[in-house]
Amino acid sequence: MNKKLTLGFGVAVVIAVLAALAFTVGNKKPDETASATGTPIGNTIKIGVNLELTGAVAAYGTVAQKGVQLATEEINANGGVNGKKIQLVTKDNKSDNAEASTATTNLAIRSKVNAIIGPMTSGATAAASLNAQKTGVPLLTPAGTQDDLTVSGGKTKQFVFRATFQDSFQGKVLAQYAFDNLNAKRVVLYYDNSSDYAKGIAQAFQKAYKGQIVSTATFASGDKDFQSALTKFKDLDYDAIVMPGYYTETGIITKQARDMGIDKPILGPDGFSDATFIQLAGAANTNNVYYVSGYSTKTSLSQKADDFIKNYQAKYGEEPNMFAALAYDSVYMIADAAKHANDSVELANNLAKLKGFQGVTGEMTIDAQHNPIKTALMVRMKDGKEDTATAVTVAK
Repeated sequence: MNKKLTLGFGVAVVIAVLAALAFTVGNKKPDETASATGTPIGNTIKIGVNLELTGAVAAYGTVAQKGVQLATEEINANGGVNGKKIQLVTKDNKSDNAEASTATTNLAIRSKVNAIIGPMTSGATAAASLNAQKTGVPLLTPAGTQDDLTVSGGKTKQFVFRATFQDSFQGKVLAQYAFDNLNAKRVVLYYDNSSDYAKGIAQAFQKAYKGQIVSTATFASGDKDFQSALTKFKDLDYDAIVMPGYYTETGIITKQARDMGIDKPILGPDGFSDATFIQLAGAANTNNVYYVSGYSTKTSLSQKADDFIKNYQAKYGEEPNMFAALAYDSVYMIADAAKHANDSVELANNLAKLKGFQGVTGEMTIDAQHNPIKTALMVRMKDGKEDTATAVTVAK
């Protein structure tokens, strides 16, 4: 077909489809997939990359991109997927939920990718997942933890998956580790009330914690001065501070708390897992800080994980963090699911059946709600670096 002659028609069709998609997103339930035809797998496996490469949480997206790139290069160097190379199509969602939604639509309809990796945050993933459902292109978030990302109205979303654990699981891990491992019988709960991610973790912690919460306080994304709240509970009788939130605020809070003489253990979720947390808190202030992680270089989960660390360091000159590792695993998960798939719908069905997958973040099996069954780690920091990592198996 003559490309020049059909260009105008093709653009018109894309615009019409985008408009129709926008209408259906606003007027149908997110889990309606009857009209989702997906995209055919051609001579390459096309993976869309929808990451926060700029904006407020670019630290997550930029390291995830490194993990994606490394995995892709490895797979292609080893012959690809059944002889088919992986082709990446990357979009920067600018750490904006609306941009994340638009990027998913563009990747699925214009670029006709067979699967999408990202976004990294729960809010952006929720926005993007609507269009993944409509187009029949599976979305695999490496790090989106909000509980309801993969379900709607009690029904599993056919085209939405995650490579990490849920918020409620993190809340349970924090509760168990604080009480059992740190012997923290009385805690202060200080969380980001503007974030569904942080609120979900806080709620799960409150339900699971066996000790006493002596004070509860909240902050909001973008806040810079936390001294008023810190002053209120500085002299209370407590054993630890549990702080669900992202590094952008929790790093600053940690510095201000330490500057005020608060030396109690600080526990947080995987939102602490970025070098920017250390920069904001100050390396010396990270002593006695613990956070949930799905990965750590301080514990050997497998030979594959050891090789990943070595190869990542050789390529980028730095140690990989959890987000790089989860993104790396996401590529391999999609590659595994693509082995016996002719289109994106079959690829999604294969992802749902993934069992005993050996990733660098550990072995995982996808459950009925498209969540991975895997072990969590609690990482302890010292002088701005990971010091130890302890596996936590949540009691049922």
